[in-house]
Amino acid sequence: MAETVKQYVRRILGYVEGHDPLAVQQATPRRLARLIRGRSRAQLARRPAPGRWSVAEVLAHLAESEMVAGYRLRMILSANGTAIQAFDQDKWAKVGKYARQDPKQSLEMFSTLRRSNLALLRSLQPRQWRMYGIHSERGRETVARIATMFAGHDINHTRQIEKVLRG
Repeated sequence: MAETVKQYVRRILGYVEGHDPLAVQQATPRRLARLIRGRSRAQLARRPAPGRWSVAEVLAHLAESEMVAGYRLRMILSANGTAIQAFDQDKWAKVGKYARQDPKQSLEMFSTLRRSNLALLRSLQPRQWRMYGIHSERGRETVARIATMFAGHDINHTRQIEKVLRG
């Protein structure tokens, strides 16, 4: 049975409970770099099962998701209450040819975008953390909630990568 939006949000937020979302986000690029260090491109491109993403595909997804996060944050901060469009990660993976992406370049892009987004988040005034957008699937999301969701997203996909590499 497919996970509902509500179940997804609860799971992702649950990963971050008791942790500082910005600290999680800051640590993720280094953690990912350690996980893939010494692995060949072929190892990182291996899918664990049909229809499941390889490490390379997960890294490409993280890079593009970070681009989306930065865009969403900047839209909210420039137009409080703005609409936030959801995206279909599987369609993006197909269109973006995630399976062919160089995992090290994906990690580099993710790391660069993450530094930029963290710098923005750290510069915010308290009132800006309460600014929000209206997500097309999840409803009202504040900047604080988005930061927490992306930290949980990091943990989710880091665990996924660890599992693929163990397999």
